[in-house]
Amino acid sequence: MCEQGPGGVWCDVDVVEFSYYGAPAPTPKEQLYNELVDGLRGSDPCIGSGSQVASRETYGTLGAIVKSRTGNKQVGFLTNRHVAVDLDYPNQKMFHPLPPNLGPGVYLGAVERATSFITDDVWYGIYAGTNPETFVRADGAFVPFAHDFDVSCVTTTVKGLGEIGNVKVIDLQSPINSLIGRQVVKVGRSSGLTTGTVMAYALEYNDERGICFFTDFLVVGENQQTFDLEGDSGSLIILTGQDGEKPRPIGIIWGGTANRGRLKLKSAHGPENWTSGVDLGRLLDLLELDLITTSEGLQGALLEQRIALVEAMNSTAGESCPTVCTFPNEKMDQIYEPLGISCQRFSLEVASGSEIKPCFTGVEFQVDTVEVANNVEEHQFMPNFINMSPMRRDQEDSSGRKNLSILANSSEEDLSVSLCLGEREHKR
Repeated sequence: MCEQGPGGVWCDVDVVEFSYYGAPAPTPKEQLYNELVDGLRGSDPCIGSGSQVASRETYGTLGAIVKSRTGNKQVGFLTNRHVAVDLDYPNQKMFHPLPPNLGPGVYLGAVERATSFITDDVWYGIYAGTNPETFVRADGAFVPFAHDFDVSCVTTTVKGLGEIGNVKVIDLQSPINSLIGRQVVKVGRSSGLTTGTVMAYALEYNDERGICFFTDFLVVGENQQTFDLEGDSGSLIILTGQDGEKPRPIGIIWGGTANRGRLKLKSAHGPENWTSGVDLGRLLDLLELDLITTSEGLQGALLEQRIALVEAMNSTAGESCPTVCTFPNEKMDQIYEPLGISCQRFSLEVASGSEIKPCFTGVEFQVDTVEVANNVEEHQFMPNFINMSPMRRDQEDSSGRKNLSILANSSEEDLSVSLCLGEREHKR
């Protein structure tokens, strides 16, 4: 039987009881030792969805390979915030499989953006609960790969499952059987490949302090088995394919039995192990990320990242270049004090149309261009000592113009340059 719930959302009311039953039984953290799990924990040379990721304090599971929609279009991975962020360590660094203080591993990158909770009206686009302050658990973090990380070892396939399709966007107006009751799978670093069933979406609950929360997915493992173990946080929740279509991810795991204990979900049924998940489509939109599901898509994303990085570097370099000060011609002679410099003679053997572009840093220069035979340009770079007092203006004006006139009328055979900016001024 179905009944219309808050905000016009249809809910399956077969779920009649929602109670925690005792403290959770201790969950073996290293329960499985098969080839799949062993590879996820570090023996596999590739890293991808399901692989172990760790900070200096915690470890969890890499959810998906993603790319940023903004900024430098970084390529990285998605996992839970509670896996990647420790409030005592800003800009938390992530490793695979272990941080250097615990064992062998490689540095993956540092957390760039993350989220924990968000109000229901922002998340769902409606007020899903009757409580005026209702929050949704949106537990996610984006970690861009470090510049020196070898991305050739990154894979977009899910080990033990294969290629996956695009994210399935959850439409609140869709028929309930398009999601509730559907079979899902997950691959995590602790329990490997497991299967389960989606029991609820947008499930409301109160924590110990009475604060109202929503969790997007409630999943129960098949055959009374646990869908996840501690350390599987961040794993993708993936709908099994129908009619030959690829499996499609719908969420990532954030908690479950290991956090709160078992739940009694149905009448005439005993307490069951359960798993909570975050809606992947909404999380990607909130963090401004896109899922990468193919090797071609990964290569394209890496190319976009390189192009964006080059453009950012060029933009930064352009902004940091020294600005050339310009002044009206009639005031040019008021800017410079005679320096008494005489340039050494040299022959001009420059191909027509070429330019000489010396590079100077730290000092601003005034560029004055004088045309000589065959359109050869000579650039005179003069240090711009604006703070010096102008001296002997009128005398230098007439002598400078005379020298330039002689230079312009010279023949090609004996073309050379001799620049005299005046006599050295006596010290005072």
